[in-house]
Amino acid sequence: MCSMGNINREYLRSVIFGIEDSLVSTTGLIAGISIGAESRRVVLLGGIVAIMVEAVSMGAGEYLSDDAVAELDKIKRHKDKPMVSGFLMFCSYLLAGLVPLLPIVFFVYPSSIWVSVVLALAGLFLLGFLKGKVLKTSPFKGGLKILIVGGVATAFGLLAGYLFKI
Repeated sequence: MCSMGNINREYLRSVIFGIEDSLVSTTGLIAGISIGAESRRVVLLGGIVAIMVEAVSMGAGEYLSDDAVAELDKIKRHKDKPMVSGFLMFCSYLLAGLVPLLPIVFFVYPSSIWVSVVLALAGLFLLGFLKGKVLKTSPFKGGLKILIVGGVATAFGLLAGYLFKI
């Protein structure tokens, strides 16, 4: 079992943030588009474009913000490498985005959207649970917290799909 002593806190933050943000935003987007457009091709295109653009955006944003912190630190105590943080954010966002997207590819549409939502919400709970284990806090409480936040965002995606159905 790893402890916080041998895990760089900034890198852990980048990975948790990337996974959580991707699962939440990608699931909400896919669910909303699926309900609103009722087209598997549109859902897949929207999901792929969103994952790619957001992974690059989040990775670049993480790099640029870490780089700014490193530049501002006049005595150079900032030990984190901005490129590593950015790369970890990019990878975690990209890979986590596949969780809600792959069911659309491999399961019958439109029922695949519910598989997508369930897997993403399970992923959010697992992320919070593992975070609790690593940080030695309540794993169940951590899982529930991230699950609720992700569930609310997914519900907004579904609501937008219903309201703006094309």
